[in-house]
Amino acid sequence: MSTIHVDVVSAEESIFSGEAKLVALPGESGELGILPRHAPLITRIKPGAVRIQRADNGEEEFVFVAGGILEVQPDRVTVLADTAIRGKDLDEAKANDAKRLAQEALQNAKGELDIARAQSELAVAAAQLAAIARLRPKR
Repeated sequence: MSTIHVDVVSAEESIFSGEAKLVALPGESGELGILPRHAPLITRIKPGAVRIQRADNGEEEFVFVAGGILEVQPDRVTVLADTAIRGKDLDEAKANDAKRLAQEALQNAKGELDIARAQSELAVAAAQLAAIARLRPKR
């Protein structure tokens, strides 16, 4: 069986390290699916869910990332995330609060930088809520 080694790390910790059959995640230009022996690639990733199909038991691991960089080599995938949270640790109430705060910040923004910051925070909160919705039936 052909596998690919996957590392998902954030500034704080290593979130996942192991062998996988498939990795799917939100690339800058759309959803990416990475299989063993994939062509080398470096790209930015958008906020969303990284789905890892484990090689050992076939189960799926989910990790929410708030953006970052993806490096793919034929035998290795490395996700360097700004922020990463294991799917089981996602908190819907916190994500809803973050979305509400980002919406308030957007309404009260006074300059282009404030608007850009609020839009970014809103996009991350919305992506986190979408990831929670995807995971809900599997939790």
